Amino acid sequence: MSKINIKKGDMVQVLSGEDRGKQGRVLEVDRKKMRAIVEGVNIVTKATKPTAQYPQGGLVKKEAPIHISNIALLDPKSGKPTRIRIERKDGKKVRVAVKSNEVIK
Repeated sequence: MSKINIKKGDMVQVLSGEDRGKQGRVLEVDRKKMRAIVEGVNIVTKATKPTAQYPQGGLVKKEAPIHISNIALLDPKSGKPTRIRIERKDGKKVRVAVKSNEVIK
């Protein structure tokens, strides 16, 4: 299993699929299933029964998970997709964008 370099709150771009080219913020990452939920990407319509939260019930649109291999982290400097490498700075591991050598958060 490969290491997941994408974390909650990262800005990513979709590389393949119906939403190719869309950008959004990562809302959640499932490390076991290798999937992430990205804001505004892979929207599905889900039928719900009436509950206290949705007294009307009906159809609700929400984001569905997308596989990690289909998204790429955005470079903080240029805003384009980039790969990541891990470096040690001041004794801590930090993520660095390969294209611009910028530290990511």
